[in-house]
Amino acid sequence: MIADLHVEVQDGYIIITLPGTGYSIAYFKAAGEPRLIPKSQSDQPVHSFPMTQAEFEAQARELATNKARELGWIV
Repeated sequence: MIADLHVEVQDGYIIITLPGTGYSIAYFKAAGEPRLIPKSQSDQPVHSFPMTQAEFEAQARELATNKARELGWIV
């Protein structure tokens, strides 16, 4: 199950955030690469939310990959 993550496409990036927390990560599709590459991410621990950084990153990657497929960036 994917938490209520927010997806935004802006300037060639797919940006995933978890509202109300410091969790965010941006992905892009480099020429010649078959997958998305993370460009930047927050590393602020969120103590009041029952999700670890690793759980957020796994869910964010899945959501970003699905969005990239929808946009035709990857197959």
